[in-house]
Amino acid sequence: MSVRVTPRARRPGVEAVLPGPDGPLLAVGVTEPAEDGRANKAVCALLAAALGVSAGAVSVSLGATSRRKQVRVIGDPRTLAAKAAARVALE
Repeated sequence: MSVRVTPRARRPGVEAVLPGPDGPLLAVGVTEPAEDGRANKAVCALLAAALGVSAGAVSVSLGATSRRKQVRVIGDPRTLAAKAAARVALE
């Protein structure tokens, strides 16, 4: 899953689905700063809660020091995509 992260956001949450160069991009905001991996941990926790999976099922696979990240989520892709779309609609 491609994610664009806004660290030090006013409020955490899934903000939108944006068009990206390689397909859709999930925009998320976290209140943690981008220091010592704190924002990455916050992104994983936020996505785990939003998608209804355990925290261990979410990890940053690419872009650990970038705002654009590839996040790996263990689970059924169709179910996860539906949950992500529903979460964006609620925000």
